[in-house]
Amino acid sequence: MTDAGYPILNDVVLNQVLVGFGKPEETQRIVTRLQTDGVMFAGPTVWQGQTAMKFSVSNFATSEEDIDLSIEAVLRAAADS
Repeated sequence: MTDAGYPILNDVVLNQVLVGFGKPEETQRIVTRLQTDGVMFAGPTVWQGQTAMKFSVSNFATSEEDIDLSIEAVLRAAADS
């Protein structure tokens, strides 16, 4: 997502990823679109004072295709807001 201009805010050590989208309202719109889309689940959070989108990659059955579809869904949601 960093290639698309959306920074990964945390050092991803295990499975938690935090993505920044700027303003809190923008982040909430993107999260809501993702939850409606149903491709992946993400939620809003505040990390070090910055509103972000949080998601986990933690299932043994998650494939590279699932990851690609999720990234596409995030970029689509961001482009639509």
